[in-house]
Amino acid sequence: MNKSIINGALIIAFGASFSVQAGDNGLEKCIADIQAQKSGDLVKLEKLNVKGKAVYEIELKDANGFEWEYMCDANSGKIFETESEVSSPNSLAFKSKMKVTEEDAKATALKAYPGVVEEVEYEVEANGDTSYEFDIVDSKGVETKVEVDAATGKITEVAIEEWEIGEEADERR
Repeated sequence: MNKSIINGALIIAFGASFSVQAGDNGLEKCIADIQAQKSGDLVKLEKLNVKGKAVYEIELKDANGFEWEYMCDANSGKIFETESEVSSPNSLAFKSKMKVTEEDAKATALKAYPGVVEEVEYEVEANGDTSYEFDIVDSKGVETKVEVDAATGKITEVAIEEWEIGEEADERR
């Protein structure tokens, strides 16, 4: 069992799932809203800084093995973005909208945010748009998530990771 105390909330991670025990009403609301929308296992929780705003990114894996990402306002618990992840850019949902190669998108992300790409995710937005999400770690160890639109090649979202618990964090240990 992995226990973490984060901003006064006790998060208990059992393998690939976690639950809020006390203290963070925004996170509690977010988790409740996600579970009301889709059933599955909560596998990762990240706290991000998006343009100075505290945001939770929560990943859920459904019974079919599909991963869903939810972005929530950390204070209100309001979900403001939902995406699904696909395993590769060759997935039909991703490839049908893709006009920019992964290498070109990666070059754009690294030009704006130099460092080492630790992970890339292939995301399909709720409206069907596709994007690459690069986790880039700079020379000071700061991880920045840079989302690049797979159709236009433009950076659409940038977030600084404050902390992470769950599936990927445990894999790096």
